[in-house]
Amino acid sequence: MKVTRNICPKTGFSYITYIPENVSPNPAMILQLHGAGERGNGGEELDKVLVHGFANVVNDENLKDCILVMPQCPNGTFWVAKIESLRVFIDGLISAYHVDTSRIYLCGLSMGGFGTWYTAMAYPDLFAAIAPCCGGGMAWYARELKMPIWTFHGLRDTSVSPHQTQEMIDRLEGYHPNFKYTLYENVGHDSWTRAFSEELLQWMLAQHK
Repeated sequence: MKVTRNICPKTGFSYITYIPENVSPNPAMILQLHGAGERGNGGEELDKVLVHGFANVVNDENLKDCILVMPQCPNGTFWVAKIESLRVFIDGLISAYHVDTSRIYLCGLSMGGFGTWYTAMAYPDLFAAIAPCCGGGMAWYARELKMPIWTFHGLRDTSVSPHQTQEMIDRLEGYHPNFKYTLYENVGHDSWTRAFSEELLQWMLAQHK
């Protein structure tokens, strides 16, 4: 697995990319948005983005036709305030890595879970699938979401109320043709350790626009 560290000149995002050894010429792309505790200003702080999520799951075999990109949100701000910058960032990645635009996936945890919901609502035609974990969105706008969705939350979460995800579930369940959710009993805020699994990875990579 090749690991690169870069800075996007147009947005200022520092980011880490995992690139499999035998990556395809037009790979799929997973963009993962971290939580509030992993914010930083690049440099040595950039490795924070590797602490949680798919960085602990992927390898050359299960990611062979896809790259994993993990940007870092700067200190003092949050993903929901950076939605337009995220679009510019994604467009740059598409060009740089010749990404298959029918297979762009978005996921995130906690602050990144909110970022996932809100970014998907802003650009509902961009993503082949999303996986928000312990976040929340604008439930009244949820029906704009067209892509496959798998969302997660711990029912004992006291940092982000599971009601945030439940509101999205209530709006989408029975309406969205490819929507599912997992609510963990007796799990607090750290629902991402269970959510970001080989099963989720394979589900995402099976989705196409």
